[in-house]
Amino acid sequence: MDEVLTLISFGDQGWGDEIAEGVLVTISLAIATLPFGLVLGFIIALAKKSDEPSVRMAANIYTTIFRGLPELLTLFLVYYGVQIGIQELTKLMGLDVYIEVNSFAAGMVALALVFSSYASEAFLSAFRGIPQGQYEGGYALGLSRFKTLRLVVLPQLIRLALPALGNLWLILLKETALVSVIGLSDLVRQAGIAARVTKEPFLFFGIACLIYLVLAMISSAGLTRIEAWSKRGDTAR
Repeated sequence: MDEVLTLISFGDQGWGDEIAEGVLVTISLAIATLPFGLVLGFIIALAKKSDEPSVRMAANIYTTIFRGLPELLTLFLVYYGVQIGIQELTKLMGLDVYIEVNSFAAGMVALALVFSSYASEAFLSAFRGIPQGQYEGGYALGLSRFKTLRLVVLPQLIRLALPALGNLWLILLKETALVSVIGLSDLVRQAGIAARVTKEPFLFFGIACLIYLVLAMISSAGLTRIEAWSKRGDTAR
C-alpha cells in the first residue's frame, strides 16, 4: 500500500503531477472544442433548413462524412493531412521549411468536426419541434428574420436541444483520449507513460478510468442543473 501511495503521490517520486497535468489538458481540450463544435453544428443545421438545394446537399454531405468516418481516422486526416498540405504549399512557394502542426489545435479541429456533425442533427430536431406559429408571431410583431431567430426561436431551440447536446458533451469528453496517439500529453498518454515506466498498468489505467468517471459525474450534475434552469418557465406555469 505504501508503494502505491508513493507512485501516485506528487513530487519527484510519484506520478501525481503528470496525471494532474494530463487531466488539465483533457479538460482544456474538451472545453476549447465545445464552442467551435456548437457554432459549426448550428450553422450546419441552418444549412440543412435552407431553401437552396445545393446548400442542403453540402450540409448533408458534411454530416455524412464526419458521422461515417471513425473519429481516430478524422484525427489522423486533420493532423497529418494539414501538415502535408502546408509542406506542399511551402514547396510551391519555393520555401524549404518544416512546419509541424500543433497537436492540441489538430485535436480540437478534428473533435469539433465530429462533434458539429452530430450537434447539427440535435439542432435540426429541435428546429422541427418549434411550431411554425412561433416564427409567424415574430414576423407579426415586426421582427426581422434574424431577430425572430435570436429572440424567439433560439431560446426554445437551446432548451429542446439541450438533452442531446449534453450527451454529446459526455461523448466529447471521452473522445479526447484519442489525441494521445498524436503525442498530446492528455490523461491517457500520461497514464500510459507512468504504466510503462513503473510496470503498473492496472494501477494507472484504473486511476484514469476513475478520473473519467468523476468528470462524467460532475458533467452530468452540471447538465441536470442547466436543464432544470432552462425549464424554469415551464415549472412556473
